[in-house]
Amino acid sequence: MKLEGVSPREIATLLRGDLDMISAWSRQWDTHRMALQIGVIFAGAGSYGAAMGWWRDPHQALFTAIKLPLIILLTTMGNALLNAMLAPLLGLNIPFRQSFAAILMSCTIAAAILGAFSPLLAFLVWNAPDLTAKAPANGVYNLMLLAQVAAIALAGMTGNARLFQLLLRLAGSRRVAQKILVAWLAGNLFLGSQLSWILRPFVGSPQLPVEFLRATAFHGNFYQAVFRTLTQVFHR
Repeated sequence: MKLEGVSPREIATLLRGDLDMISAWSRQWDTHRMALQIGVIFAGAGSYGAAMGWWRDPHQALFTAIKLPLIILLTTMGNALLNAMLAPLLGLNIPFRQSFAAILMSCTIAAAILGAFSPLLAFLVWNAPDLTAKAPANGVYNLMLLAQVAAIALAGMTGNARLFQLLLRLAGSRRVAQKILVAWLAGNLFLGSQLSWILRPFVGSPQLPVEFLRATAFHGNFYQAVFRTLTQVFHR
């Protein structure tokens, strides 16, 4: 039996963490609900990306508004099969569609939170020094970058907290739910961070021209970049 009431109000249900409804949704493959969730991901993460990229250039705002939702969806789809295989191995026998629905649900929550943060980020960007100046404040740039990573991490943690609650309801065991969540997050972190490094969804280096994909996009990795940024901020 198909669940009724597919509407934007379901986002409020997700954010409230109504486990009875969320658990029932995860057991059904509802294309209308998934289309709504994908729409929220593009709207929420896209608006946050636009505010993020505007500090650099209007073109960067457009590019980032496209890149950030793409990273979320590509990570979800890229790890969908792996996550579906890991769950039964770790003690929760759920089908592929249910594991995919669970991950998509957590990403929708994270994107909705990012969308709520976008006006605050836009205000911060509006009052930040001009990034395109001849001598941009490197410390301000690094702090803005880390602040954006922190906001994304906060949204992600909230989404994963809801995901853990759902896994706990489905598995009936905290230990099993914890193992599955850690395994899923490890795969998502590996793929998502590298996709972030390739697509560069942040404000962009002020010394380089604005472009959708750099010629050096496949050089280096995300972890090296974060380490260098932390070193520059805290070793002055």
